[in-house]
Amino acid sequence: MVEDASLSVTAGRVLALVGPNGSGKSTLLRGMARLHSLSSGRLELADADASPIDAAALSPKEYAMRLAMLTQQRPTPAGMTVREVVSLGRHPHKTRWLGTDPDGPAAIKRALELAQVTDLAQRPVDELSGGQLQRVWLASCLAQGTDVLLLDEPTNHLDLRHQADLLDLIRGLADDHGVAVGVVLHDLNHAAIVADDVALLVEGRIVATGTPREVLTEARLSHAYGVPIQVRDDEDVLQVRPLPHCLHRTRRTPAVASARDALIA
Repeated sequence: MVEDASLSVTAGRVLALVGPNGSGKSTLLRGMARLHSLSSGRLELADADASPIDAAALSPKEYAMRLAMLTQQRPTPAGMTVREVVSLGRHPHKTRWLGTDPDGPAAIKRALELAQVTDLAQRPVDELSGGQLQRVWLASCLAQGTDVLLLDEPTNHLDLRHQADLLDLIRGLADDHGVAVGVVLHDLNHAAIVADDVALLVEGRIVATGTPREVLTEARLSHAYGVPIQVRDDEDVLQVRPLPHCLHRTRRTPAVASARDALIA
């Protein structure tokens, strides 16, 4: 359960939700996507030139044309190709009676390219690796063509190259296309690199919001995660790393002392 949460996902900006396991990050994101019912409060959507509207007033189809979410748990649909799965993202745009979608082919092509799965388009999805399938479902979300994109731990199952590509894609969607991006991240260094704004959750409450430098401090993170955490500010980027228990206990041997000093230096 998440209590007393107030957040804004803004056009052209990336909001990262971080915090320990069980702190409510995914629950909050799913509430924003209307996958969880709100017990109280209000969820609003607004265009730049329009007053906010209550999201509850929109039909599922209308909401899906404005917001897409990549969830953690997704099926592996047997008997479907990558292109067919990506095309599922166009469902909200199809007309009611004829099922036509004039913009669909171009949107699907663009989504395949952005997620770097064009070469997999004709492959059955049940033959893909976990990382490949992750990118296919991301492409399906991109094919929706929404102004708001929510991503729940999107770097899971991805190797280092594709993690870097995904972070670049997230920044590009915000910077070049004005998409409002909300993303749950476990890697605090990823949050420091990609986010304009960070919300830190602990035990179902938002305990801090602001820029990465404002939120990702040693004192705040050490308290939130319950272990000593070191934060280095190397001008262009923050570097966050926990100190393993064996290194922050009382020094026992010269080897441990040397390793600890090397890590902190």
